[in-house]
Amino acid sequence: MVYKLVIGNKGKAWKVELDSEVLAGKSLGDKVDGKDLKAELEGYEIEITGGTDTAGFPLKSDVEGIGLRRVLLTKGWGMRDSRKGVRIRKTVRGKTISEKVTQINLKVVKEGKKKLSDIFPEQNTAEQSSAVPLADGTTKGKVAEPEKVKEVKVEEKVEAN
Repeated sequence: MVYKLVIGNKGKAWKVELDSEVLAGKSLGDKVDGKDLKAELEGYEIEITGGTDTAGFPLKSDVEGIGLRRVLLTKGWGMRDSRKGVRIRKTVRGKTISEKVTQINLKVVKEGKKKLSDIFPEQNTAEQSSAVPLADGTTKGKVAEPEKVKEVKVEEKVEAN
């Protein structure tokens, strides 16, 4: 199973794909040695902070196991309705990483000798690469500079009756 790892450190994030089962069975909040993920990350201590499964359901630290659960949320995580007394039932996945999980969010707890920008130089950080290319050739996400509008001379036809 290929995991998509998002490693965050000081406001920047790096995307890495991991083809190993090293993280299988670990839970949210567990700390992992960096060299277990990639040899270049020696000296790093990394904490698992979240993730999503193949269908996009998030991992929740309150739910035990690997299965899907319908939990009743009142406030905080996953709630967009802030009115008093509102409760919403949402589907979430348990906190243990399994083969159904595709993306895993990580944060650096202890840094190693090499900087992450030196380890992953070819990648842009997630902060810089916020633009998403669309099918029509434009991008979504980055604010583009306004284009200069050329003056167009409009000629009107007047018909005489």
